[in-house]
Amino acid sequence: MTSLGQFLAFRVCRFAYTLRYCARKAAILNANKNEIRVIIAGGGTGGHLFPGIAIAKELEKRYSAADIRFVIGRRKMESEILSRLGYPQEAIQVKGIKGRGGREGFMVLFSLPYSLFQSFSILRGFSPHLVLGMGGYSSGPVCVAAKLMGIPTAIHEQNSFPGLTNRLLARVVDRVFISWAISEEHLSGSTPRLTGNPVREELIAGADVYERTKPGFTVLVVGGSLGARAVNKAFAAALEILKTEGKMPNVIHQSGETDYDRVVRDYEERGIKGDIVPFIQDMGAAYGRADLVVGRAGATTVSELAVLGKPSILVPYPFAANRHQEINARMLVQEGGARMILEKDLSGEVLSGLLMKYMDDKTALEEMGKCAARVGRPDAAKVIVDHLEEMRS
Repeated sequence: MTSLGQFLAFRVCRFAYTLRYCARKAAILNANKNEIRVIIAGGGTGGHLFPGIAIAKELEKRYSAADIRFVIGRRKMESEILSRLGYPQEAIQVKGIKGRGGREGFMVLFSLPYSLFQSFSILRGFSPHLVLGMGGYSSGPVCVAAKLMGIPTAIHEQNSFPGLTNRLLARVVDRVFISWAISEEHLSGSTPRLTGNPVREELIAGADVYERTKPGFTVLVVGGSLGARAVNKAFAAALEILKTEGKMPNVIHQSGETDYDRVVRDYEERGIKGDIVPFIQDMGAAYGRADLVVGRAGATTVSELAVLGKPSILVPYPFAANRHQEINARMLVQEGGARMILEKDLSGEVLSGLLMKYMDDKTALEEMGKCAARVGRPDAAKVIVDHLEEMRS
């Protein structure tokens, strides 16, 4: 290590231990069992953010004075969702390093000390009892800083194949929570707890109480919080084929912000109809209306489908890190709870064929939903908060 590197490492450790003393002192002075202060760090997609929100809501149910703060990157979507829900948030300057090389990779590495010092500053100002990382590159510096300061720290992994940040953090943090048993083999240096992936309680309640207002068969198309162009295109083509066959379903189509105008134009040009929105605010109602779901296989989507017992046709994103969406989908398919089409095989003809099959065979559709429900873990948020309470005591 160069003399400059040794100097920086020494300064970081000295700063961390100073903050560690301050954090411990603040925790003692503020030891109120009805109060809890938690930082939830991570993001990049809704798949990291929404499980964190489910955990935050469970904490708020248990503590009369729950102070939850999210630490995220600088994506507009995350900030807007948290603002709408009323959660305080902090943003740190950090980017993912995987897949970057040369000058860009060097700049990311060079910025890491700054994001670490930002994390120290946030932790010192907030004095949390606990820190929970939800994956995504923004959770890395926060969890490392928390561990150096002696704050109890945990991570949660939503996907079947853990992301790079969580694979590294698993060796550092106090506890590791996983959504799928298969994840354990990729998290060396830890003993993960199988908890499932938290699903928002209001989503479950919304799906349960929704009363159908339209007769007929309803398909929900959802490509995740950011949409999915390949799924959008193939579904519009499939819907046109269904129209010629006289089998037009009701459609709720989340297009994603960037593809919204193109999807609306595609529907108009093909002479087909559906409720098209860039982003669905009330996913509980959307799931409640749906007989069948078509979409990607992100961790949150797969977990929601399982908890709600919704039959689905999944098209994994082929460029997801370590093909984790395909692994997510296969776990549901192996249980009989979904059908999968790889994107290389996706077309309007293939998709319309599956849609017609399940529109005509309600028994097969119901059986698929029951199989999906058997792998759902609706109590995941409660189990995780139980563990967090043990860590605090």
